Amino acid sequence: MATPDKTIAIINASGRQAASLIRVATVLGYTVRAQLRNRLGVVATEVSQNPNVHCLDGELYTRHEPNEENSDVTRNGPISGIGVNHRLISELFRGAHLAFINTTFYGDEVQIGKAIADAAKAAGIQHLVYSSMPDHGAYNSSWPSLPLWAGKHKVEEYIREIGLPATFVYTGIYNNNFTSLLYPLFCMALQEDGSFVWQAPFHEHARLPWLDAEHDVGPAVYQIFKEGVAKWGGRRIALAYEMLTPLEVCQVFSRGVGRPVRYVRGSIEVRVPIPAGYREQLVALEKLFSPTEPDAKKQPPYFGDAELEANCPSQALELWEGPRGLEEYAQEIFPLEEQANGRLWMLDEEDEEPVISPVQEESEQQPRDDSDEEDDADEGLVMRGLKRDEEEWLA
Repeated sequence: MATPDKTIAIINASGRQAASLIRVATVLGYTVRAQLRNRLGVVATEVSQNPNVHCLDGELYTRHEPNEENSDVTRNGPISGIGVNHRLISELFRGAHLAFINTTFYGDEVQIGKAIADAAKAAGIQHLVYSSMPDHGAYNSSWPSLPLWAGKHKVEEYIREIGLPATFVYTGIYNNNFTSLLYPLFCMALQEDGSFVWQAPFHEHARLPWLDAEHDVGPAVYQIFKEGVAKWGGRRIALAYEMLTPLEVCQVFSRGVGRPVRYVRGSIEVRVPIPAGYREQLVALEKLFSPTEPDAKKQPPYFGDAELEANCPSQALELWEGPRGLEEYAQEIFPLEEQANGRLWMLDEEDEEPVISPVQEESEQQPRDDSDEEDDADEGLVMRGLKRDEEEWLA
């Protein structure tokens, strides 16, 4: 039976942030009630086989069409006619007094986030940590709002409005986003000479916040829970352990992988099927971080609020002093993740045949069919590989 004062409710448990906390919390004696979309993939399998985790399988949304008897159904998510799975959300908080919530774009994120906040308050949750992000348009009317971040900002405002004891973490760019697969924005493209090229719209001299989500989110969030609402209640925390310009990123990454890495400032290239919601995010992001702006000082803060960004990395180091930096990630973890995704560049044998991942093979051999967008929105962007089959990306 779950111990009420040591039980954490967590949603999207196979995402990088949630899985990181689950690994730390369960080792330290906590019980977790974890919502999983499904049990496909290596991370979901790991979570579901953890003896200290009680899994609740299912989506946080429903597919019912709006009608008079089902008034909670909304049409604001990437799939039309989506409602809120109140039954599963209420069940999630049974016996819990802590919660870590990282909402995603599956369903109407704002309505689901509000329903989670209401259920957490009704269940008497003593401390909720919400993984938020900024609505840049709220800071400066000339800045576009990023669709997949603005919803989180609205959920954060609602959590504050209802008086739920909460802390808000803003995560930096994941080290783990980099891949030589053809995913947009963080493709570390392998060249014929064995070097890598990263192309993105960010100004080459503007500093950005970086975080190893799998390694460092768990210990940091655990410390927030440990020190409690008295210290962290109502506060926003910039969870990033390095502030690096794109040029510095490539220098650090190069030292890690032992190969040249070059930065190219340019437009975001989309060469694989992606969900409609993520496509809109990339369009807005390229507008926000314009690849043609010559002045690095005019690039908007990644977290929207310059003061919050100025707290990087001191605020994060106050919570956790053992982060895994980008160089260490590039040296130790990146080759393993690449090999898990069918890449063989890290092997010395010259006669190795390249392995084409299912995603890359599909993108290279099949034309894009816009009629598939609804299915893509449901499926989401996934990393398919030998060990990462069906893992959600950027969650």
